[in-house]
Amino acid sequence: MSLIVQKFGGTSVGDLDRIQNVANRISKTLKAGNNVVAVVSAMSGETNKLVSYADNFSKTPAKREVDLLLSSGERVTASLLAIALNEMGHDAISMSGRAAGIVTDKHHTKARIESIDTTNMKNVLDAGKVIVVAGFQGVNEDGDVTTLGRGGSDLSAVAVAGALQADLCEIYTDVSGIYTTDPRIEPNAKKMDKISYDEMLELASLGAKVLQNRSVELAKKLNVNLVTRSSFSDEEGTLITKEENIMEQPLVSGIALDRNQARVSLCGVKDRPGIASDIFGALASANVNIDMIIQTSGHEGATSVDFTVPSGELTDAKKVVDSFIANKEIGKAEYDESISKVSIVGVGMKSHTGVAATAFSTMSTENINILMISTSEIKVSMVIEEKYSELAVRSLHSAYKLDK
Repeated sequence: MSLIVQKFGGTSVGDLDRIQNVANRISKTLKAGNNVVAVVSAMSGETNKLVSYADNFSKTPAKREVDLLLSSGERVTASLLAIALNEMGHDAISMSGRAAGIVTDKHHTKARIESIDTTNMKNVLDAGKVIVVAGFQGVNEDGDVTTLGRGGSDLSAVAVAGALQADLCEIYTDVSGIYTTDPRIEPNAKKMDKISYDEMLELASLGAKVLQNRSVELAKKLNVNLVTRSSFSDEEGTLITKEENIMEQPLVSGIALDRNQARVSLCGVKDRPGIASDIFGALASANVNIDMIIQTSGHEGATSVDFTVPSGELTDAKKVVDSFIANKEIGKAEYDESISKVSIVGVGMKSHTGVAATAFSTMSTENINILMISTSEIKVSMVIEEKYSELAVRSLHSAYKLDK
């Protein structure tokens, strides 16, 4: 008898009919002879509604109160699903994050899981019951409810699967798996049967939206086999697993596109020891995430530095840069929000040459200028003008024969 953790996102439990559909799917898994722990999100739109309620009274509500408020959405779904399962003849019990033993740090609205006491869940499973856990939440050492931030229910599911040493963790969404690229951009995109943790981490961090990268990081750390699949079909999903579990490593697994990028170009930067540390240290203190960085060699006491940031953090970056311009440490700054980052990802790059050359040649053939380049062992990222982003994705997808 296998233990399977099944996570259902907001669209999967979006209304009462969909909750019943989830109950039917869990019932099918149970009848196949498995034990099940379900982890659920709030019904789609519910979290936004609760946020609007808080905003009605305050634009800066206390984060402790926000956490207690938002956690109720998942508890409603968990209770409804347990009721549906009981009505179908399955002995089911819902649990809040607290009841499931999920202990986090004290960072309200973006807490990290520190430990899970599985005693309660194991006792319930041993009694032959189905558990439905409210995702996205836990409790800190003070007994206050905390939430885990964006994608928190995925994180809850992976953490529970790891703590219970589940045989499999299934993440159910509104798509049928991980594709070689976004099918809305490239209709010939193919669903992958398997992908390694590292490749999925790169794709998630580079713009792929199917899984939140914190959950993939935790799955790798806890050695949890993940499957992402659709709630609305019986189609096989994509297994995310250890690299050694994949027989034939593809040269390139996928193409990712991130439109949420802005480029910052600093000119006349004072060429002195420690200037980069000062600039990027100040940006870090302002919670600005830096991606690519290019610095030219110094000339006549000055240098140039280009870097990229998420579009939503550009305003904060400008404030930091302005302070250095005011102190005459930077001559001037230019900003470009009409850019995108397109990336190729594949563990096969480790043992093959010419992968990057193919990407650059493809861009040249399509007359697409590459503004910045960043590489790692299994990734090549290129910043290009946003208007060419979809052409770049389709051209690279074809160049690496990902449609075959």
